[in-house]
Amino acid sequence: MIILVINCGSSSIKYQLLDMKSEESYSLLAKGLVEKIGLPDGVLNHTVTGRDKVSKVMAIPDHTVGMKLVLDALVDPELGVIKSFNDIDAVGHRIVQGADFFSGSAIVNEDVIKKIEFCCDFAPLHNPAHLLGIHAISNVLPSVPQVVTFDTAFHQTMAPDAYMYALPYEYYENYRVRRYGAHGTSHEYVSQRGAKLAGLDLGNSKIITCHIGNGSSITAVKNGKSVDTSMGFTPLEGMIMGTRCGNVDPNVVTYIMKKENLTPDQMTTVMNKKSGFLGLSGVSSDARDLEALADKGDEKAKLVFAKLELDIVKLIGSYVAEMDGVDLIIFTAGIGENNAWLREDVLKRLTYLGIKVDSAANASAKGEVIISTPDSKVKVAMISTNEELVIARDTMRLTKK
Repeated sequence: MIILVINCGSSSIKYQLLDMKSEESYSLLAKGLVEKIGLPDGVLNHTVTGRDKVSKVMAIPDHTVGMKLVLDALVDPELGVIKSFNDIDAVGHRIVQGADFFSGSAIVNEDVIKKIEFCCDFAPLHNPAHLLGIHAISNVLPSVPQVVTFDTAFHQTMAPDAYMYALPYEYYENYRVRRYGAHGTSHEYVSQRGAKLAGLDLGNSKIITCHIGNGSSITAVKNGKSVDTSMGFTPLEGMIMGTRCGNVDPNVVTYIMKKENLTPDQMTTVMNKKSGFLGLSGVSSDARDLEALADKGDEKAKLVFAKLELDIVKLIGSYVAEMDGVDLIIFTAGIGENNAWLREDVLKRLTYLGIKVDSAANASAKGEVIISTPDSKVKVAMISTNEELVIARDTMRLTKK
């Protein structure tokens, strides 16, 4: 079964084409990224497995044109991996916010689209772009079934004391104001892979998954279910991120608005797009840039990493307390997978848990690796996340039914 997995951003389209023979037997045929949609210098980056990446620069006015470029690349006589669009059996989409409407993936229909539209207020940077991707596929491949997989679905197992805010209850009843979390597809995947890697029974385990990237969240996974997570009503809550501030005293928000004469929308932009790594450093939201600056002694860049480490340590500690223990801690996503020194620095602050780091294994970690020593009381792993595979599996399962 040939499945196209789509992850639309406001000005980008990430994609993978997978040949799913079964949930455990599959192959990646091609992957790529369309960037700068809406600008005259748009870019299509396309890579067929086993070949070099090909890049093309052109004007890409909207997502429909971007999606047509993706599909054309897949059937191109030189760049392609399939003979025609008819070879695509289904399309799976990543959706950031599904609120409490969805506890799992769903086949796209009018009702599903309306609920995704309703959730645009909860994820204004993400859901509108996802809808553009769905509509673009509908225009180009009208007869192909589409499936949506929600970042929030995995966290629907949280109990009310974990997801409710201490606000007047009618705000929840009237406006669905509560904590939803995000990155659920990643947390679900790495917790399942980690349990197998560490030899744990997922149904009788306590796992903490650390998805650390430009957007970051940490989740407590007990017996295979999410019981708490650091993101909230939107992906803004929680720890420091690339351009997002994470937790702040709510009165700071209104204080700054009054001092700077900002509207709610302007303040939302400050917290979502001008804060985090970028706000503290004043230079960049990219951890790689800041790492280079920190190595040169830049104090603000050092502060970014100090805060990132502290946020991770505090969240892990709180979830250990909440679950009354932990069997396995997992690092994943861009920073979590690629910054060995950050993993080791964090773990050195968790020695009270009996954690012992295998520094050599940690330094060379790729793919799926245990980075703690055999005598460590808590196991630690680095696992490369694969949200696209989860989406492809769900798409196959639902469309076959």
